[in-house]
Amino acid sequence: MKSVDANKMEWKDITCELCQVEFVLRLIKIKEWVDKHDPGALVIPFSGALELKLQDMSAEEKQKYLEENMTQSALPKIIKAGYAALQLEYFFTAGPDEVRAWTIRKGTKAPQAAGKIHTDFEKGFIMAEVMKYEDFKEGGSEAAVKAAGKYRQQGRNYVVEDGDIIFFKFNTPQQPKKK
Repeated sequence: MKSVDANKMEWKDITCELCQVEFVLRLIKIKEWVDKHDPGALVIPFSGALELKLQDMSAEEKQKYLEENMTQSALPKIIKAGYAALQLEYFFTAGPDEVRAWTIRKGTKAPQAAGKIHTDFEKGFIMAEVMKYEDFKEGGSEAAVKAAGKYRQQGRNYVVEDGDIIFFKFNTPQQPKKK
């Protein structure tokens, strides 16, 4: 029990702890209501104050803060749930200077995925060279994935899978010559 003559900082901590208890009690009631009205629906507890605080921290500060306070950010769960609810997935492209993730709808074929990068990629699509992220992680390099026989060349009907690493081959459409 804290003493009555607690300084301002201690009162702030006490108030914060009470807010967290109140939040948990409300969360229980919210979860009960959701289970009654939409069984199986996902509920992700989210603290806007925590996320705002974490946003301004470096990666090291963020990790230390989360460990000290025995909590975690809800953003990864929210993003995954949003992608699942909207039937979205992503694929990667990589070059010497950049690795980038591209968001597409599930069921997207390779030419349309290429079109997310640039419309000319879709128009002049030849093929997609594909490796799985897990294979790349396991092998450690593109060469290792190729040596293991897990680097594939896919055509127009290939349905891009979540986490594919893709190199698109394409012809740029030729402009008609002016006379």
